[in-house]
Amino acid sequence: MSDTVRVLLVDDDPLVRSALRLMLGGAPDVEVVAEAADGAEASARAARHRPDVVLMDIRMPGVDGLTATAALRGGPRPPEILVLTTFQADELVLRALRAGAAGYLLKDTPPQDIVAAVRKVAAGEPVLSPAVTRRLIAQVTGGAGDRDARAVRARRRLALLADREREVALAVGRGRSNGEIAAELHLALPTVKTHVSRILAKLELNNRVQIALLVHDAGGDGQ
Repeated sequence: MSDTVRVLLVDDDPLVRSALRLMLGGAPDVEVVAEAADGAEASARAARHRPDVVLMDIRMPGVDGLTATAALRGGPRPPEILVLTTFQADELVLRALRAGAAGYLLKDTPPQDIVAAVRKVAAGEPVLSPAVTRRLIAQVTGGAGDRDARAVRARRRLALLADREREVALAVGRGRSNGEIAAELHLALPTVKTHVSRILAKLELNNRVQIALLVHDAGGDGQ
């Protein structure tokens, strides 16, 4: 990725896209390279313009944002997806994150925080609105029956990892950055990055958010 973060705006409301373009245009290191009005257009624009980050709405006519997120993340050279929506229903948050979104923000997020979030997801850091984080925590900790079933499935998947990979995965689940993991586990930073890449490949995950969700589903300790 270059020093400039290339952004694709995906929203069916042209006024929202105009406002986002104006907002992001004030950041010297962010460039809006294209816009799309639905998920189908998003895939075409992404293939043509190769954005680093896609700001994605959820509810759109035609192909919705969740379907588009899964399609983009499953393709070659996938961009990071930052969902920006008015909807914060539990199932939408989880579906977006499991589809590969690296962030989920509400449209009432302050402009400077949206710009900062674009930079963070471009750098591989997950971003969630505080309200979304609270709902997500409630979701993954609620419902004993569902929680037990998720835990069994998650632990089976984590068992595929080597011991050191499991330690790195658990640290990701605790919200640690690569630098913090390196210090905590006495590893070189490139080694941590390699472990994270192997975890993603072995578990067929898209990003760190999905690693964290899996660890939480397993109970937080992978055991």
